[in-house]
Amino acid sequence: MARCCVVFVTASSRKEGEKIAHAVVKENLAACVNVVSPVTSIFNWQGKLCREREVLLIMKTRRALFSRLASHVKSLHSYQVPEIIALPIEAGWPDYLDWVAQETR
Repeated sequence: MARCCVVFVTASSRKEGEKIAHAVVKENLAACVNVVSPVTSIFNWQGKLCREREVLLIMKTRRALFSRLASHVKSLHSYQVPEIIALPIEAGWPDYLDWVAQETR
């Protein structure tokens, strides 16, 4: 099982995305967060097809921290149901993955 993972979170604005990114890195819940902006998201919400401009956060962390990270993100997020999903890192540069592990607790 992979020890590290990438967590995707979308946010309503760059301001909100950077606020979340700073908080999770400061709390050592993620080693690094990339803020990708803008992204276009198309989804169904409450029976309507929606198209929104959003910001994508790409967080690198340890799998063991996912629950704490997700709870912290949810507490800062403006969405009722924010996207917070984790994908395992199956392979990666060992030095980088060691750094991720060292920067998170």
